[in-house]
Amino acid sequence: MTSSDASDLALYRAKWEQRVPAELTDLVGPCTGVVALPGHVVWSGLREFDLGQPRQRMGLYRTVLAEGLHDDLCRFLNRELLLEQWPVLRKLVSRTIRDVWESAFPELRDAAGAAA
Repeated sequence: MTSSDASDLALYRAKWEQRVPAELTDLVGPCTGVVALPGHVVWSGLREFDLGQPRQRMGLYRTVLAEGLHDDLCRFLNRELLLEQWPVLRKLVSRTIRDVWESAFPELRDAAGAAA
């Protein structure tokens, strides 16, 4: 890896670190119902997600983690659902996103290890 590549990776990681909430308890999104995501989070395809449907719930969480800003993460993600889904969800997001979240919240890493 060149120094330029390392610098780019550090900037990319810093972008995600700025979005992560201070605490998992800041994630106060819904546990049930249908959630409509704004256009800046999902700009094509499915925009409404039924949290009662496991595939749609996983799709919402993957999309919000990848595209959402700090306030979107807090508004649309729920702490309990994130912990429950993390063992699978961590495989669906980029390595950088996974590493940033697991570094910030060791309980996510623990949840993944417990499910293995």
